[in-house]
Amino acid sequence: MAKFTAIFTLVLFAGVAIIAWLSYRLAEDNARTLVLDQARLMMQGARSVRDYTTFQLKPLLTPEEQRNHTFLPQRVPAYAATEHFKYLREGLRDYSYKEASLNPTNPRDRAVDWEADIINAFRDKPEMHELTGERDASTGKSLFFARPMRVERECLECHSQPSVAPPAMIQIYGAGNGFGWQQGSVIAAQIVSVPMALPLTMARDSFRRQLIYIGMVFFASLLILNVALYFMIARPVARLSDMADKISLGEVGVAELPVRGNDEIARLARSFNRMRRSLGTAMRMLNDPETNPGSKP
Repeated sequence: MAKFTAIFTLVLFAGVAIIAWLSYRLAEDNARTLVLDQARLMMQGARSVRDYTTFQLKPLLTPEEQRNHTFLPQRVPAYAATEHFKYLREGLRDYSYKEASLNPTNPRDRAVDWEADIINAFRDKPEMHELTGERDASTGKSLFFARPMRVERECLECHSQPSVAPPAMIQIYGAGNGFGWQQGSVIAAQIVSVPMALPLTMARDSFRRQLIYIGMVFFASLLILNVALYFMIARPVARLSDMADKISLGEVGVAELPVRGNDEIARLARSFNRMRRSLGTAMRMLNDPETNPGSKP
């Protein structure tokens, strides 16, 4: 019984270890997918803010700007999306959003090295609509999700040449950046970044819960197997062993073992019962003077 328990424990422990490893990998992949899905949702939110600013807010502000000869950054879709994300980020502090550009009007939007690599990747592969990956940051590994931004006809109203741009915009940002854009070209990329610590933390939390459940199933399975092993194998075999001991000591009158089912243990019990009956018959024949004249009276 102890050997069977040890074997079952070893096999179950190996199975649990494999399942735990696979579960952690699955939890990590699920957490990463969840974070990317959230990044896509936030990206779509930024896109919606841009569209709202372009198609509803900008037409209302433009006449007023022309009369007052002022430039309101709030009418710029990139500015509106970035500022909107700053308020949204209060509940998602691990996320960051940037409309990184190689030639931006606002210096805060200028792409750093790894952001420039993303923009160039979109330029090299025009058919690519999104890009995800990991990068090394000062705080550790970071996960990013990016989409390209192409120059549209409306953008050329301010970004084709300094001479056609609003004078108030030139006064704020100068004439050295944000011009010379070509319609249809990839000029920037929307990038949502998340530290890898976030999906890893989510994966560990999920894995701990799964590990507790797996451990509970492991001990319950071990208990059930031990109970089943005792009633189906250990106890019947112990009865057979006890019967064999008594018969070997000459006690041929021991009661027959109860037989249930048609498994190997049941067939073995039937064989022992037949052997007991045969041995009892043989002993009676040896002790009967009529069938065995040489036996003592």
